[in-house]
Amino acid sequence: MVHKFDFLVIGSGIAGMSFALKVAEKGKVALICKTGLEEANTYFAQGGVASVTNLIVDNFDKHIEDTMIAGDWLSDRAAVEKVVRNAPRQIKELISWGVDFDKDEKGNFDLHREGGHSEFRILHHKDNTGAEIQDSLINAIHQHPNISVLENHFAIEILTQHHLGKTVTRQTPDIECYGAYIMNLKTGKIDTYLSKVTLMATGGIGSVYQTTTNPLVATGDGIAMVYRAKGTVKDMEFVQFHPTALYHPGDRPSFLITEAMRGYGGVLRTLDGKEFMQKYDKRLSLAPRDIVARAIKNEMDTRGEDHVYLDVTHKNPEETKRHFPNIYEKCLSLGIDITKDYIPVAPAAHYLCGGIQVDLDARSSIHRLYAVGECSCTGLHGGNRLASNSLIEAVVYADAAAQHSLSILDSLGYQEDIPEWNDEGTRSLEEMILITQSIKEVGEIMSTYVGIVRSDLRLKRAWDRLDILYEETEDLFKRSVASKEICELRNMINVGYLIMRQAMERKESRGLHYTLDYPPKPAD
Repeated sequence: MVHKFDFLVIGSGIAGMSFALKVAEKGKVALICKTGLEEANTYFAQGGVASVTNLIVDNFDKHIEDTMIAGDWLSDRAAVEKVVRNAPRQIKELISWGVDFDKDEKGNFDLHREGGHSEFRILHHKDNTGAEIQDSLINAIHQHPNISVLENHFAIEILTQHHLGKTVTRQTPDIECYGAYIMNLKTGKIDTYLSKVTLMATGGIGSVYQTTTNPLVATGDGIAMVYRAKGTVKDMEFVQFHPTALYHPGDRPSFLITEAMRGYGGVLRTLDGKEFMQKYDKRLSLAPRDIVARAIKNEMDTRGEDHVYLDVTHKNPEETKRHFPNIYEKCLSLGIDITKDYIPVAPAAHYLCGGIQVDLDARSSIHRLYAVGECSCTGLHGGNRLASNSLIEAVVYADAAAQHSLSILDSLGYQEDIPEWNDEGTRSLEEMILITQSIKEVGEIMSTYVGIVRSDLRLKRAWDRLDILYEETEDLFKRSVASKEICELRNMINVGYLIMRQAMERKESRGLHYTLDYPPKPAD
C-alpha cells in the first residue's frame, strides 16, 4: 500500500517532534515511531538544556568558547555560533509548548553548571528535564490535526533513484530521497511512504555497545539507512561515554547519574574511598566527560575493579533529595541511600557526536533528506560534546530544517513510480537465536575493542570479527522475511563498521577518540 505525506519524520525525540510541530501548519506530517512516543533518548536526558539566559554574568562568546574547547577545536565554528545564538529563542518556543523549567524564589531560571561550562547556564526540570520536554511535546503533537502519529512502525530503507533501477554510488551528485519503506510492527506488513520532504531523527547508537544509558531502540537505524543509500556520514569515531552510569550489573540500559551531580559537588573515589581525579586534571571531577571517563576506566583497569564511587554524602541531605529526586528514589530501591552511601558508577556508551553530515540548514548530502538530533553531524560537537548542548542543538536544527523545507515545499512533488516492497523468495526466520547471538557479539566486540581506549591492534581485531558477522547477516537478510530484529542487527553492524573505520582513519588521539598508538601530545 502507498501512503503520501508532505513531511515524513522518522523518529520521535525532541528533534523529530519539534520539527513536526513547526511544519504541520503547512502540510500533512507522518511521525514514525519505532515503539511508543516516550521511548527516545530525549526522555532519559536528566541534566538539562544549555543556553545563555543570565546576561549579567554570561554571554554568547563564553558559551561558544566552552563548546570549542570541549570539542577539542574540531567543532565547526559556524555551527557553534548558530546553536548558541539561536538557543534563547528556541527556549522560549519550548516554554510555549508547555515545558516547565525550574525557577528560583525570585522567578529567575534555576541554572545548573556542568563540566566544561564556565558559567551556570543549564536550564532544567529537577533531574528529569528530558522527560518534561518529551511529555510537553507529546501533548502538543496529539493536539495537532495535521500530524499522524504512527507508533510501532519501523523504517527499513529510504527511497532513492536506486529504487527506480538507476545505479547510485557515493559519487552520484544528485541523489534524492522520495520517502521510505516502513514496516507496521503489529502486522509485519511493509508499506511505501512517499513524501516531499523526509527528516531523519532516529537518535543514537548506544545499543551497539554492551552497556549504554540509551534506550534499547537506539540502534543507529537512521545513520545506517542513509549510509546504505550512499549518503555522507562523518565523525563516527567520537562516541561519548558517560563517566557515571549507575553500576548495577544486568541493567540494560544503565541508569544515568547526571553530570549535574558532580557540578553539585559530587566527588569521585576508588573502592577504598580515595579521591583520584587530582591525578588526571586540575578541574577534578568537573573535567570534561572524555577526561573523566578515561580516568575512571584507567583506575578500574589498573586496580582490577569494575566500578568506582561517586560521593555526595558531605552535602545537605534534604538539598540532595530536592535536587535529585529520581536518582535518590532509584538508588534507594537498590538499597543505596545517596545521602549516606557512596553511589557505585562506571562509564557507559552515552552519545554519538558524529552521524549523518548536514549543513547549516540541516540538509544531508541526499536532496530532500534532512537530519537532526543525535543521528546528525552538524559540526557542533567536534571531538567531544559539551554537556547539555545536545537538546538545544536538536531544536535549533529542527527549526533550521523546518524553515528550509517550507521554503522549497511548493516546488516538490511525489515520485509515483516506486515499486512496492518485494520479499519474493524469502521465508520466515525460524532460528531467532542466530540474531540474538549476533547482537550480543556486536556489543562484546564494540565494548572490548572500540570503547573508551583503542589501539590499531584492537581496531583490526574488531574489524575482522565484525566482517564475519556482516557476511552472515547479509546472507540471512536476503533469505528471510524482513523483521525488526534482523533490520536492527544490520543497522548495528553498519554503525559498528563506521565507528571502526573512521577510528582507524584518525591517526591521532583527539577528543573522545583515544588510541594507545597515537598518544596525545603533552600540553605546552
